[in-house]
Amino acid sequence: MLRGALYHTSRQRRKGSRMENRAHAGVRGEEIAVEHLRSLGMEILERNYHFGHGEIDIIARDGDVLVFCEVKARKSDRFGDPEYAVTPRKRLQIRRIAQGYLYEHALATQACRFDVVAIRMMGTAPVVNYIANAF
Repeated sequence: MLRGALYHTSRQRRKGSRMENRAHAGVRGEEIAVEHLRSLGMEILERNYHFGHGEIDIIARDGDVLVFCEVKARKSDRFGDPEYAVTPRKRLQIRRIAQGYLYEHALATQACRFDVVAIRMMGTAPVVNYIANAF
């Protein structure tokens, strides 16, 4: 059997499709989160903001407050509730990226907070758990 750039084993195809499904779930989760934040009256300023080696999913404005928002979406509860995936290490990373955003935009005195949007996509309609000022 020839193995080359165009040949993939069935295991590789399955792994690739799982990754694509996860990526699709993540994009869909962010869309749901944006809709939810807008329904609360927030203005979306940035999506997928990169600084250094990290990313903040959504940056929004809620009145005078800048909101750095992490989105976690799950299609099953196999790995637990999505909000618990925002670990202390992830929170530290988000804080550092937020500092970079504040620096880049010369917003040293800007009031800000960190929110989490946890989305369960199990069943007919997604269930959103919005946690304002999560950390």
